[in-house]
Amino acid sequence: MPLLDAITAFVRVAELGSYTRAAEALELSRTRVSRLVMQLEAHLEVRLIQRTTRRLHLTEAGERYLARAQGILQALEDAEAEVGAGSTEVKGRLRLNGPMSFGTRHLAPQVVRFMVEHPDLDVRLDLNDRRVDLLEEGYDLAIRIGVLPDSSLVARRLARCRLLLCASPGYLAAHGEPESLEALAKHRCLRYRTGAGTEWQLGGRRLAVQGPLDSNNGDVLTLAAEAGLGIVHQPSFLVTESIRSGRLVPILTDEAPVTLGIHGVFPARRHLPAKIERFLDFLAAAWGDPPVWERELGLSPISQQ
Repeated sequence: MPLLDAITAFVRVAELGSYTRAAEALELSRTRVSRLVMQLEAHLEVRLIQRTTRRLHLTEAGERYLARAQGILQALEDAEAEVGAGSTEVKGRLRLNGPMSFGTRHLAPQVVRFMVEHPDLDVRLDLNDRRVDLLEEGYDLAIRIGVLPDSSLVARRLARCRLLLCASPGYLAAHGEPESLEALAKHRCLRYRTGAGTEWQLGGRRLAVQGPLDSNNGDVLTLAAEAGLGIVHQPSFLVTESIRSGRLVPILTDEAPVTLGIHGVFPARRHLPAKIERFLDFLAAAWGDPPVWERELGLSPISQQ
């Protein structure tokens, strides 16, 4: 039995509460993960996990062993990072997560460029709009946009982007252009679904808006705005191409924009692996200030406004 493999399998099963999810995270078969855990139990001569048809839970011995095992794996990871800290070589596996729309437009192309420059790097890139648990799901790094909640994670800001108010030429011809933020209350507004409900945060305050569509996906709202269904308040990375092509027109451009931070978020550790540090540097340089998609619109750096 490879003891380290068995310890890793046990920790992943315990953290994720599932042999199937642990197998997916470790990219092993469920049978292999189950066998490793059983071999570890035989080696220790103690039951670590109680299994039933519906769920599993740790025994008292399993709880004690988990705490120690997690420390062992973290110490090994820190040792590996420390040994490689002075090296500029980028290699090994990098597990990334990012938001769907931003990821397809601006993260994935940079991942590909970085991999071309570092052919010994093996990347797993997952894109979705849910807030993943980096520790439980085994990610090295996540790209997150907006306000970050307090956590045990470390964040590095890589870029900032504006939220832009936009509408199609057809909508503005039919309904007129709002002359103030308050006038938005009389317009059809296409809303991104958040905890804020039917309010938009603009000009340092929340404004009640209404309209025919709300969605949890910005691409849907952008498409609806292009069709003339209403006004959107969307990140610049979503609407740049629509503005450049003339399908959308920015409005109320004299108002100070809401800005969002684009962060790289990773678990706290004593020594950041070279592959993560170099990739974060690469992203910050590639996106810039203002980010490249805002430079395409002729916008100045946010810090200068």
